[in-house]
Amino acid sequence: MESTGTKGRAARQRTAQQRTAALRRRELLEAADRVVLRDGPGASMNAIAAEAGITKPILYRHFGDKGGLYRALATRHTDALLAALRQALDAPAATRRERVRRTLDTYLAAIEARPQVYRFLMHPAEDAPTPEGTGFDIGRHSAPLLRRLGEELAAVIAERVDPGSGGTRRARVWGHGIVGMMHAAGDWWLAERPCAREELVEDLTELLWGMLGEVPDRGEDGPRF
Repeated sequence: MESTGTKGRAARQRTAQQRTAALRRRELLEAADRVVLRDGPGASMNAIAAEAGITKPILYRHFGDKGGLYRALATRHTDALLAALRQALDAPAATRRERVRRTLDTYLAAIEARPQVYRFLMHPAEDAPTPEGTGFDIGRHSAPLLRRLGEELAAVIAERVDPGSGGTRRARVWGHGIVGMMHAAGDWWLAERPCAREELVEDLTELLWGMLGEVPDRGEDGPRF
């Protein structure tokens, strides 16, 4: 039977190993980020492994395949984007309309600042093999990212306003609808740059403001949109 001291040493060793693994994973994701910023959707596992100073089999050991690496990068960037969106929504001394405008601007500013990362997450490389072969089906992986954004925004809407008839269902419709609008409009704008970001933000704010401008806030003590 193991002694208490032996069990304690084993537990500490496992904790140290977990911390080392987490640090190494973060370093590999940072290397992947650098390659994505340089190569966009054309970023390859070979290039990422070279940037990290390791072989591709070691990279596979950490992430499994490109899909695993993509999901890890998507989580990393989605977490950062959601934190920024919540900060915009919670900005002090702002009207609800201003919060809507700031939220739209935060999303568009994020994809404008790192377009290669956005393209990696949302668009396959033009010369990539087809999904039926050995290619990376990026659409299969990007859809959950957009769904997560939609659910997070729906939760924020439900927290801050009373959507009336339909309640949570309507908040989810609005959340996913707003994310779909931001994604489609942002994708088009990033590709064509037909106007300044400020103009697009203002036009989208006007479009959204119909229902969001009419529904009441939640109780006086609760969060406000």
